[in-house]
Amino acid sequence: MGNRLPLDVAERAGWTGAQAALGLAITELADIPLWWAAPIGLVLAAAKGWIAGRLVGRSGTASTLPTSADPATPPPVNSPA
Repeated sequence: MGNRLPLDVAERAGWTGAQAALGLAITELADIPLWWAAPIGLVLAAAKGWIAGRLVGRSGTASTLPTSADPATPPPVNSPA
């Protein structure tokens, strides 16, 4: 099965960085105060979580990792032989 934690950490860090960068880019392009980057990032994070929970990754979680790589997926149960 392997350890899925590094994939989970990388996914979370990657999305956080992307949302922060996009928030900063939006404030720059819209010529609005920089403090708006945080609420914009929050909205982006919520939208990503909503979309991921319904359309991408493991259903019912905000992860975009495939079910096989998502740490929230329980390990397979071995059937009795």
